[in-house]
Amino acid sequence: MIGAIETVLSWAVPYLLVLTLVVTIHELGHFLAAKSCGVAIERFSIGFGRALASWTDRSGVEWRIGWIPFGGYVKFAGDENAASVPDQVDLEELRREILKQEGPDGLLRYLQFKPVWQRAFVAAAGPLANFVLAVALFAGLLLAFGQINLPARVDKVEFNSPAYRAGFQSGDLITSINGKPVGGFEDVAQAAQLRVNLPTVFGITRGAQSVVLTATSEWRLRSDQFGHQRRQGTLGLIPKQARADLVRTTYTPIGALGAGTVRCWNVLTTTVYYMGRMVTGQVSADQLSGPLGIAGLAHDVAKSSVAGAPDLRALVLAGTVGLLEFAAFISVSIGFLNLLPIPVLDGGHLLFYAYEAVARRPLAASVQAIGYRVGLALVLGLLLFGTWNDLQQRHVLKFFGGLFS
Repeated sequence: MIGAIETVLSWAVPYLLVLTLVVTIHELGHFLAAKSCGVAIERFSIGFGRALASWTDRSGVEWRIGWIPFGGYVKFAGDENAASVPDQVDLEELRREILKQEGPDGLLRYLQFKPVWQRAFVAAAGPLANFVLAVALFAGLLLAFGQINLPARVDKVEFNSPAYRAGFQSGDLITSINGKPVGGFEDVAQAAQLRVNLPTVFGITRGAQSVVLTATSEWRLRSDQFGHQRRQGTLGLIPKQARADLVRTTYTPIGALGAGTVRCWNVLTTTVYYMGRMVTGQVSADQLSGPLGIAGLAHDVAKSSVAGAPDLRALVLAGTVGLLEFAAFISVSIGFLNLLPIPVLDGGHLLFYAYEAVARRPLAASVQAIGYRVGLALVLGLLLFGTWNDLQQRHVLKFFGGLFS
């Protein structure tokens, strides 16, 4: 029983810490943008459902912690629900009621009647806050601990692998990938994962020679850094990993901020590129994860970070660093996903606002209502699909199937 409780806590606590941080900053972005535009706000909630704790500040905003810890929201005055979706059918009735009770100036307190650029600013502020959080976390970690790079020098080439067939040799130093400079072996591993089944050109220094090789990574079932068997894109290259091969880089505050911004941008562009290949069918969607997968990753990161810690202080520090870096990656992902042009997400709001700005009138209320329903169904479908992938990858379905076989 105690072991089961410890297992649940080792999954739930890291996940909730990361999710709470990322969601709070996201919603705080919406909140601060709305405040700056003079929008009336009814509630700021971390979590959904009945309130575990709540209080109201002097401006009348209810601050709440819900008992379902899977997200959060800012509810503006006049919103129909926690997704900041106004009741389009009753919008004119709301306008008349506000004019009657508060006068023309009262309309300016409601997001629905703000100029379109202000509504767009409030919608975009959430994802923007996620990117700012990611940059701040990356920069803070780089400033505090620096960065350790593993040079892209080949130690071994696996027999009959894509790299072996392409002509890679032990001792090769990979200097460029498709014409872009290589900062370390991490770039090579990333290219192998992202460009499965796509020919990739590698610039190589071999002794005094410059060599150009073309290799195509392929899917293989391998153990990841946490010991889980996963399909991974691989070239079959093993780098030199002796302590003497590692290169440590330290940063000034300005340098750390710049490097943190670059890392955030790289994570974002990598996500966009991989999602593009997934949508076009070039790679399987079995790598898409849901809440269970994120919880599992948070557990794995926390577990691997504290492994070998000599004392409690080192354990807490290592666990905190690991989870903060993981939170930065998750923050970029949530910021990107919220910008997708799907109604009920921030990107869907921006899409409707873009139409309104061009057409000089809002999209028909009935069309918006249908869009929100379709968007909600699509988001729920993606969550279910991601959860299905998580269950399969962690062999949960196989486990339950064995119970009844």
